[in-house]
Amino acid sequence: MHLLILGRGKTGSLVSEVARERRHKVEIIGASDNREAAGLNDARLQACNVVIDFTTPEAALSNMRACIAAGKTMVVGTTGWYRELPAIRALVEKSGVGFLYAANFSVGVNLFFDLARVAAQALTHEYHGQIFERHHATKKDAPSGTALAMQQIIRQSAGQELEITSFREGEVVGLHELVFESPNDRIYLCHDATSRRGFAEGAVRAAEWLVGKKGFFEFKDVWRDL
Repeated sequence: MHLLILGRGKTGSLVSEVARERRHKVEIIGASDNREAAGLNDARLQACNVVIDFTTPEAALSNMRACIAAGKTMVVGTTGWYRELPAIRALVEKSGVGFLYAANFSVGVNLFFDLARVAAQALTHEYHGQIFERHHATKKDAPSGTALAMQQIIRQSAGQELEITSFREGEVVGLHELVFESPNDRIYLCHDATSRRGFAEGAVRAAEWLVGKKGFFEFKDVWRDL
């Protein structure tokens, strides 16, 4: 495949590395060359099979609108834009393109989500819960998209809204904790990402899966098929 990767940050650069290892042709556009999606011209978009976005919330929205309007298949790993999710979904469904997004492309995190879904039943047995998340100091959004996904899972499973506490420090890749406490004990679930490579591999495999498909997809619904 020919992949167009948007974003030269830590994760975007690793996505490029993984894609090349999997023998894909790769083109990268950084922020300075793509202000307000100016770098997404017709020739560049027609040449690629899938666009993968790891940029910023504001840039990602412009990129999504440009790619969808051009009928281009897209994988989005950027978080922090989910208030606009219904509008983006409507554009995807109207245009008939393939679109896949996730708060986290790590298989380990998606397994963690399954554990959280089961553990949420603790809230119906006199436990109280809380979510903690830690990321590197330069991460733009807080809470993280992964923490918000955990919060939604708990809400859907147990009907309760858990508080999220966020920390931004050092070079932490991503640490998410789900804690349930009762007067008698504590249930503690933790996912600690030690490398961004899991995110990158998931994003590239998602792009491979998406080729030739139309519709609006979430990684949590397809990762088992990869």
